[in-house]
Amino acid sequence: MTPIKCPAAKRWTRGSARPDAWWWGLRCACTLGFALALAACTNRPVAVPGAAPHHRDGGFQNNYTEFQPRGLAALARWKFEAWRDGVPAAPQSPTPAIVPDLGLIQSNAKAGARMVPTVTWIGHATVFAQLGGINVLTDPIFSQRASPLSFIGPERAQKPGLWLHELPHIDLVLISHNHYDHLDEASVEALAAQAGGAPLFVVPLGLKDWFARHDIANAVELDWWQSHKLGDVEIVLTPVQHWSGRSLADRLGTLWGGYALFAPQLHLFFAGDTGYSKDFADIRERFAQRQGAAQGGGFDIALLPIGGYAPRWFMQDQHVNPEEAVRIHRDLGAKASLGIHWGTFGLTDEPLDEPPRQLALARRAQGVPDAAFFTLALGQTRQLRPRR
Repeated sequence: MTPIKCPAAKRWTRGSARPDAWWWGLRCACTLGFALALAACTNRPVAVPGAAPHHRDGGFQNNYTEFQPRGLAALARWKFEAWRDGVPAAPQSPTPAIVPDLGLIQSNAKAGARMVPTVTWIGHATVFAQLGGINVLTDPIFSQRASPLSFIGPERAQKPGLWLHELPHIDLVLISHNHYDHLDEASVEALAAQAGGAPLFVVPLGLKDWFARHDIANAVELDWWQSHKLGDVEIVLTPVQHWSGRSLADRLGTLWGGYALFAPQLHLFFAGDTGYSKDFADIRERFAQRQGAAQGGGFDIALLPIGGYAPRWFMQDQHVNPEEAVRIHRDLGAKASLGIHWGTFGLTDEPLDEPPRQLALARRAQGVPDAAFFTLALGQTRQLRPRR
């Protein structure tokens, strides 16, 4: 497989003085132009009003919050306030990265039923997981920008922990929703062209059409609580609190969600993007009969976002902060959680390296042991204890 080239981004950092007004104006103009440029990327409506409470006329909604995506005025206010306040501050240190253990990853991929469950953080919400004899990627993005354009949009601050060509054959790709930092066209197309055949792409309702337009037929779309099996692994799409849209014209037009994966050796949960809601208590209740003490307990690992949370007036309904992520960990009854969605793209106003520090404070405040909710360096693999 040809790797997607993605050199580490050159990150602009502020000095003691704020940038000139012309620079702020240029940034705002580019931001608004970027938003307007997306208007050509649309999806056909797929919601069926009356089919379920989250299906609405022309789109979808959350279970507990009537989400309305922010308009251009709110976006302009956010960017002005960020310029005024000089945020985000430069990180105190780069996102930790290590040389990946490719020997372990490749040998584990060949182990079949003897596969040791693992998770490896590649960056942002992209995690490589090995469980139930299959190799899984979540929301793969290996491109330099989280954007439909090569010259504008959030730029990668760190290279991926692994490149696509370093990974074994990927069997399953989970897509949580269609925002550009979670559904990356170049990465998906590279995976579809991998040696040995395309993986199975599991996507929320409405996104199969997007894959078909990119000549990718090996896709299954699910509504909330629907499931699909791949070998010994059952995949269930769950509700989370977020939204969708790749343009100004298709917002809320396709579904979003998290994923519960059930393999004999491991139960994994992937939240994608989410605000805090009662959905996670609902997920725990929904799966209680298959996660009792006699069955091995709750999720062995939950992949939970901890970054992308500032400013709260703009982000609260769509992105959790570390304190809320720890609450989700507890709501799910997860044995352990991995903090993701930080340290890769400068999407919001907190420094890139702040989320793990805030996570440590939140763990202590809520009485969660450090080992129960951890972060990994880019490229780092954590081996997990099998359920049986």
